[in-house]
Amino acid sequence: MNGLFTLLPEAVIATAADSKDLILSELAALFAQVYDLERDTVLERMLEREELGSTGFGRRIAIPHARISGLKRPVAAFMRLEAPVEFDSADGMPIDLVFGLLSPDGAGAAHLHALAAISRMMRDERMHDDLLEAPGPEVLYSLLSNVIDRDAA
Repeated sequence: MNGLFTLLPEAVIATAADSKDLILSELAALFAQVYDLERDTVLERMLEREELGSTGFGRRIAIPHARISGLKRPVAAFMRLEAPVEFDSADGMPIDLVFGLLSPDGAGAAHLHALAAISRMMRDERMHDDLLEAPGPEVLYSLLSNVIDRDAA
């Protein structure tokens, strides 16, 4: 992907995770598997970030994110939940979409730009509805990559 971050097709899943801890654990495992990262390190960094305040963005979306040494550029993963889960979101609403982002340690501005792009994409009500209604990971990836590629152009 040519945008602000890499999102690979295998990093897009639907999951039955039913708690905040399980969501973060599955997200760390997904990042580790797809991007060849250390699962425990990813989970530790995401939990450290959650301690600063929930990454429950509001509007039924969470954007867990962290910085990881050794990364070359920001990488993303996406999970659609089978049922809404409490995530201590700013608006008090449970979440049903999770868009994770990991950036290199020194990627200050790049990390913020990638977060802003994800947040813009997830604020779109039609996109949110389309993601909830998509029949599977392939369609989820297609929906996401179309917006990411369009925004990068």
